[in-house]
Amino acid sequence: MVLIEEKKYKTGSFFLVKTEELAYMRVMKEKNSRTLVIYNPTAGKGRAASQQQDVENKLHSVGLSFLLQRTEAPGHAFQLAKKAGDEGFSLVVAAGGDGTANEVLNGLLQVREAEANGSMIPHFAVLPLGRGNDFSHGVGVPGDWGEAIDLLATGVSRPMDAGKITGGDYPQGKYFGNGIGIGFDTRVGLEASKMTWAKGSFAYVFGALKTFALYPPAPDVSIHYNGQKLDLTSHQISIMNGTRMGGVFFMAPDAKTDDGLLDMCVAGNLNRRAMVDLMVRYTKGTQADHPQVQVHRAPHYTIQARSGSLVCHADGETICLDGKELQVECLPQALMLRGSRHAVSTTGNPVTPGAEFPQEPLEQDGKAQ
Repeated sequence: MVLIEEKKYKTGSFFLVKTEELAYMRVMKEKNSRTLVIYNPTAGKGRAASQQQDVENKLHSVGLSFLLQRTEAPGHAFQLAKKAGDEGFSLVVAAGGDGTANEVLNGLLQVREAEANGSMIPHFAVLPLGRGNDFSHGVGVPGDWGEAIDLLATGVSRPMDAGKITGGDYPQGKYFGNGIGIGFDTRVGLEASKMTWAKGSFAYVFGALKTFALYPPAPDVSIHYNGQKLDLTSHQISIMNGTRMGGVFFMAPDAKTDDGLLDMCVAGNLNRRAMVDLMVRYTKGTQADHPQVQVHRAPHYTIQARSGSLVCHADGETICLDGKELQVECLPQALMLRGSRHAVSTTGNPVTPGAEFPQEPLEQDGKAQ
């Protein structure tokens, strides 16, 4: 094989070669590429079930060849995504809300973690059918699922970062695409999940009101990042890959999903009135000016509870209710994302129209490792 050019990504390398046989194989792979749509009919409080035929019709109308599989229980999307590469799918689409996106992302990243077994990692895409759709917002996917399908059909992918949190109920770690919350917003999310009668972001608003009524004391924490240590009493810690949580709260308005860093917003020990003021600022993304708020950016954080405990979620999934220590890290360019408005990576990384599977990296002489 004569190597002409190598384009490296942390998810793999892409090559242009002078071999007619390999060029033929590449064309055949593109012709036979398959898309798996993992469809959660319970997303949007069940609204997705009635939208399924419209979604399928739209996918057909833009010329996508796909297999749609409905999820049947929590964890099913994870299992489907985990085996998608071995089953020959080049693209996996999470059609649902943030929970569905998180399961699919975790399934794909488990393959990445064990990529020594030769499994290929499909590209990743999202159709926003849930309530908050915070992950899709953060990575530049249109909020309207029809527009998202139009963008998906362009075949353009770009690298995206992911996060990993270790500790609590997940001593082996759990991946996230949008962000984690410790303290107030986790309690709000737990309360919101009980309010099946509330639509969209209203569930989070009512969840916040109930959390205000309870308002448990804030834990004393130590946060290690960038060789520094921060000791404080904190009601709220958010560490974000994306920008928004709860549909309306911009916890990290300047975060980027391809810079290799996670943005942290940490609030001190606030009374109810100060927390109300802070929540209003969250809706505008102006909390950095609050006297009891600090914002930082780093690739890795360690959060320890010196007194009290850590109540934590990742992408809306509970990590712990009584945690003592959590490790949070960024995984740069963990996946290739398709269907983002960010057609050019915000850090200047190239995008790959119709790119193949990410391949195993090659050594300098062009031979596979």
